[in-house]
Amino acid sequence: MIKMRGIMKYYSAGFGKTFVLRDINLDIEPGEFISIMGPSGAGKSTLLHILGMLDEPSDGEYEFLNERVHKLNEKTRSEIHSNYIGFVFQNYHLIDELTVYENLETPLLYKKIKGSERKSLVSDMLDRFNIVAKKDLFPNQLSGGQQQLVGVARALITSPKMILADEPTGNLNSKQGEEIMELFKQLNNEGTTIIQVTHSEKNASYGKRIINLLDGRIVEEAPL
Repeated sequence: MIKMRGIMKYYSAGFGKTFVLRDINLDIEPGEFISIMGPSGAGKSTLLHILGMLDEPSDGEYEFLNERVHKLNEKTRSEIHSNYIGFVFQNYHLIDELTVYENLETPLLYKKIKGSERKSLVSDMLDRFNIVAKKDLFPNQLSGGQQQLVGVARALITSPKMILADEPTGNLNSKQGEEIMELFKQLNNEGTTIIQVTHSEKNASYGKRIINLLDGRIVEEAPL
């Protein structure tokens, strides 16, 4: 599903370069559940954003479903992202001017899904995450945990082939966090590829493989 070779990410700094990722080589098969771990500043979120086509590598090759992502223009990358990938952001990335209902509906509009089906899918997600009562509220009227639940629901609403999650339970209480991880496990059992960034050993244990990053490099890959 995914093949990365020699992926680098750096920023120019004076006469030198500040490296965020160095020489990342990674293969991910369809249906895997992978946890990316490492200390703060190791490059975990940057790697996740490149995997999700929200950021571009400085060097290297990235193939997704046999498409050479590093050769594609921004429009095509964006289409692949919206058609195949659901992203759960650490900082929610909800649209402040839209209600919970409208935030959930937005990915369906991008996919040009008809009105009646959109309504049904949004209703299902509101029920599944027990946020029906919040559907007309705006993000700033929600707690951090509620915003995170909306963010997870929005990532799942298009039934993506791959879910990328950046600290998906970071703002949830332990019961909500466990429910989200169990949901990810269920989706993975049904064939969805899941890649999560986490500091939690418990959350990592839901996966089948751990990739450890340190100073922008993969230092260890361990099956669970």
